[in-house]
Amino acid sequence: MENHTFNSPILQLEGLKVPEDSVQLVFFLFLFSYIIFMIMNLGILTIIFIEKNLHQPMYVLFCNLTISDIIGSTHILPRLLSDILLPPAERLIGYYECVVQAFITHMFGTTSHTVLMVMAFDRYVAICHPLHYSTIMTRKIIVQLIVFSWGAPFVLIVILIGLTVRLNRCRTLITNPFCDNASLFKLSCESVVINNIYGLAFTVLLYVASIGCIVLTYGKITAVCLSTKNKSLNNKAVKTCSTHLVVYLIMSLSGVAIVILHRFPQYSDYRKLSAILFVIVPGSLNPIIYGLQSREIRTFLYRLCLHKKSCKTKLLMKPKKK
Repeated sequence: MENHTFNSPILQLEGLKVPEDSVQLVFFLFLFSYIIFMIMNLGILTIIFIEKNLHQPMYVLFCNLTISDIIGSTHILPRLLSDILLPPAERLIGYYECVVQAFITHMFGTTSHTVLMVMAFDRYVAICHPLHYSTIMTRKIIVQLIVFSWGAPFVLIVILIGLTVRLNRCRTLITNPFCDNASLFKLSCESVVINNIYGLAFTVLLYVASIGCIVLTYGKITAVCLSTKNKSLNNKAVKTCSTHLVVYLIMSLSGVAIVILHRFPQYSDYRKLSAILFVIVPGSLNPIIYGLQSREIRTFLYRLCLHKKSCKTKLLMKPKKK
């Protein structure tokens, strides 16, 4: 039952509808996914930090995508894990805590797009202007790209959440596993036309900008590869761009599924599952995809394995003291 008191400071999360006999299985499945997720993402950050050969613009920009993934998963999954073990009536959250969670949710989703946009620009410069790469991708430009990646989403989302916070609330049930903007403004009995218009404009702007950036940069990369017919350049372009494109498609399709399913309440269970997969799947695949594609990361891991093997061999060959 929904509590119809106005502007209640406490909200109830509907969460996932898990059968009682499957609660422990689902809990450990999500817990295992979160642990693996964190190991892979923190591992790739550590490798990039300690390996000097990876201190390049492409990997510095990729670190921002990894940090965004870590923030996105950490603010959702631990809370989700605790809620799974609770009865639905006890899955409570403070209103302002919910607002913060909604802000971080949208910040995570939006920065995933903007970071991939600046990474596409980096690949364009590297492939289309290789001789001028170091003069174009200076430290100042990289800082500006990083500020854009986080600053533009911050401003847009502050407006998005601000339009929702102004509304009075007559409901307390969040029909989602975690808080997001759509779930928050659905608590209001006031007109939410402005919220819907801005939310739609925000989504269209984000996808038009990101898709336009991908199409423009990849179009120019393709044109350069076709005109030069340089086999080495073409192989480099296919390897780096296919990786980037796969990551972008996985993230975009996951995000579009959530936006569409929000318009169909009868498919709420599918929307909840899509929302959780959006947090787990792209962030889990990013380190794998980029790790397998990157020759520098593969070389580092190969050297690390050889070093461990060498240390183990020396330890076994060391004569025992009598």
